Amino acid sequence: MTLQQLQYIIAVDKYRSFAKAAQHCEITQPTLSKMIAKLEEELEVRIFQRSNRSVEPTKLGARIIEQATKTVREAGRINDIVFDNANVVTGDLRISVGPSIAPYILPRFIRFYSSDFPQVSLFIEEMRRESMFEAIDKGLIDIGIAIGDNRRDGILEIPVYEEPFWVYVAENCVRQLPAFTPEHLSHESMWVMKEAQCLRDSAFSFCKGRETGRRIYEAGNIETLVRVVDENGGFTIIPEMHLPLLSPSQHKNVRPLTGECLSMRRVSLYIRKDFTRQKTLNSVVSTLLKVVPRKMLKPAVLRGNIRL
Repeated sequence: MTLQQLQYIIAVDKYRSFAKAAQHCEITQPTLSKMIAKLEEELEVRIFQRSNRSVEPTKLGARIIEQATKTVREAGRINDIVFDNANVVTGDLRISVGPSIAPYILPRFIRFYSSDFPQVSLFIEEMRRESMFEAIDKGLIDIGIAIGDNRRDGILEIPVYEEPFWVYVAENCVRQLPAFTPEHLSHESMWVMKEAQCLRDSAFSFCKGRETGRRIYEAGNIETLVRVVDENGGFTIIPEMHLPLLSPSQHKNVRPLTGECLSMRRVSLYIRKDFTRQKTLNSVVSTLLKVVPRKMLKPAVLRGNIRL
């Protein structure tokens, strides 16, 4: 049994296709099939149930693949330790970013990170929160960037910044106020995007009840939500980093959100608690320092050199 064989069965389980798994592993399909058959023969068990239409792990095979994933992940930490001890940050880095955050940080993040850390192979994918946590837990991604205050067993949260909300109103909105308080937002003309705006510790408790607010906007992004307001009337809340993306005419429709209650969203980094690549983590933090307005950053991030 070799680590290579374990990587092959993990790939087949992921893609549920020998052809796609072979392409991912950069070997021929006959070689992949031969190596997996050799492992099955050695273990005297069938790992995959094959048919003309599908490839599925057997019940015992699923348990073997689960253990193989842990073994390969732990073996990979040897490389992580070596990479982290080097004078320069290197190796592969897989990052997930929430879709309601990506438009505001990714364009400049990619530019700065690629320039400052050219020896890192950077891979970025947009993921919703639950998919991101699952991918971190399985070792499919290294670092997640998502809305804060989401606790998961085995996953460490590092708060990065807090971003205020503003109110965006339609030109014909009946509530043409110079400023809004959270009480003004409990209204049937409020448009809401659940994942981006409904925060457990915020003033916007109306998100917990479906009877308040025009409707729950389950998909899409803030840009689409702004256009919904422009076309349908009413109002919504938008994060501060969206303001530069508004047109001059749309800027006239922005109002401050006042009051003593929390009216902002927290954004955090998420890693496995056994993550060992401290220099890599700080390379991401140092790049975010260039992307996120300084006034939003948490003090611990501003000090730099996050320690694991």
